[in-house]
Amino acid sequence: MVTWANYATVILNLLPALFIARSACGLRLPPLPMIDGCFRVSPEPEVFRVQGEAVVLSCFVFDRVLYKRFSQAKAGYTYVISKGNGTGGIDTDEGKEGRVLQRERQLWLLPAQTSDSGKYSCIYRNDTLCVIGSITLQVYETKQTDIEKLCYPISTPVGKNLSIRCPHLKDFNRTNEIEWYKDSSPTVLPVGSGRYQRQRQDVILISDVRPADQGLYTCQLRVHVNNLQYTVSRTINLNVKVPDPVPYTQTTRPIFDPDTTPTPNPGLSTVESPAVVSPKIVSPANGTIFESPLGSVLEISCQVFTGSQSADATMVTWLVDGHSLDLSNLSGRALMSQRRVTTVAGGCYVEVNLYIIELCEEDTRAELKCVTQNQGGRQEVIAQFRVEDPRSTWLMVGVAGSVCFLTVVSVFLYLLLKPRGKVDYFLARQNSTFSSTFSST
Repeated sequence: MVTWANYATVILNLLPALFIARSACGLRLPPLPMIDGCFRVSPEPEVFRVQGEAVVLSCFVFDRVLYKRFSQAKAGYTYVISKGNGTGGIDTDEGKEGRVLQRERQLWLLPAQTSDSGKYSCIYRNDTLCVIGSITLQVYETKQTDIEKLCYPISTPVGKNLSIRCPHLKDFNRTNEIEWYKDSSPTVLPVGSGRYQRQRQDVILISDVRPADQGLYTCQLRVHVNNLQYTVSRTINLNVKVPDPVPYTQTTRPIFDPDTTPTPNPGLSTVESPAVVSPKIVSPANGTIFESPLGSVLEISCQVFTGSQSADATMVTWLVDGHSLDLSNLSGRALMSQRRVTTVAGGCYVEVNLYIIELCEEDTRAELKCVTQNQGGRQEVIAQFRVEDPRSTWLMVGVAGSVCFLTVVSVFLYLLLKPRGKVDYFLARQNSTFSSTFSST
């Protein structure tokens, strides 16, 4: 027979298990904004490409949000990447042929045209759910149109061995060897001889980096899609950090009469070259702490002010624990945007954004550095992450709820199972007293 005491014991034994399940599965991400019945996801990093090349658009941030928040909604869904708000734009072909192809969760432009530039929507729908993200594509006629936005900046000191990777090629079937070019030279770099060696199919190694190695490196690949050949290229802007020269002071006595002032030659003129303005990091400030919930998407910006004459030669990048993104613990979870230059009165702003697709607890131990450098000088600022774990809030709520529940159950069980023997005896004596009194009257 099941008694109230046994039932209460079962409830109390189940409470820890229920609480543990709640805390283990209680990662509550901040709610997404909703517009017109659809959840909205933060925009993707902007993409810059050249017309005539094969271009693949993928919504990395959007896909990560779907995986983290809506992984249970898998049946009967549609996934579309289309130009504009999803109701119009360029026509796509779901088949295997055509210039614009929708291939699962990617949009292929074969090849890209300048008219493809614009904002694209990533749309996920089923019977009960609608999620929308966005990505912006800019297609230039030539690389010379805006090489600053098309290149990926990297930096290294003199004398180091540097590995350069040709980025964002994983979507293509690489059957041919990647060719490398430097600056505007049409001659292929002699990779495999001298100081240029091939580490992997998409990585070259430059041994003992020298100041002359600074410049633009272009990796070019020919790919085949639907029996047609297309070109894919990426450009890396290498900045070689040269140590500042040691100042030299002339201490020898000049061989001329100090009382005589030399007469300048009127036929000669002195031309002073414009000084290179040292870059100054406007944002973030040194020691900044970026706070965001666990598992969320985070975008941070490094904004540098420099002279208009030195903007092209100013390097801006992000480092994690002194390493590039590819070699840090953020590899695979972070993207660095291409630089954006804005001209203002008195100089230029150079901006590079860092996108964290998913913020993890171990990121609190990472040291972020925004680094900028040109011939006028170098500056860097240090920042950190602070992860807000929503599980701690739910832990407090769970503890308070459990205490309240246990209190209610304890009071209920006390009232229900309280002994009644003394109460019955008192009532019996009271009844007998009344009976005796009534009989005597």
